[in-house]
Amino acid sequence: MKSYMAKATDIDRKWYIIDATDQTLGRLASEVASILKGKHKPIYTPHVDTGDYVIVINAEKIRLSGDKLNKKKYRYHTGYPGGLKEMDYRTLLQRKPEQAIKSAVKGMLPHNRLGRQMNKKLKVFRGSEHPHQAQKPEVRELKG
Repeated sequence: MKSYMAKATDIDRKWYIIDATDQTLGRLASEVASILKGKHKPIYTPHVDTGDYVIVINAEKIRLSGDKLNKKKYRYHTGYPGGLKEMDYRTLLQRKPEQAIKSAVKGMLPHNRLGRQMNKKLKVFRGSEHPHQAQKPEVRELKG
């Protein structure tokens, strides 16, 4: 019996909306990463991007468990010498809540060309409005 290997031409991509209201950041990110990879489909193939598009709305209403809001740090480098910047998640969620979700999901995707391709299918928005109504996205409830 041969194993099935998906081809880029065999894939039909759907669009899903996930509401981040009162969701835990890590649990939401792992579910979103699974959808972007395509693990929810029977045609999942590890070396092919079989995943779907994901729209995350209400990014500012995400929550973190424990005292991570104050203790967890978001770090990035500007590219200049001594350019390491750091802020706690409370500040990050006030300034750029979309970035918190994007960086959490990016860390759960493969760290190669395929992962970068998957990451482009993630759309994160503050509030419940988004410009992707034409794609007719389906609402997807998270487990748990």
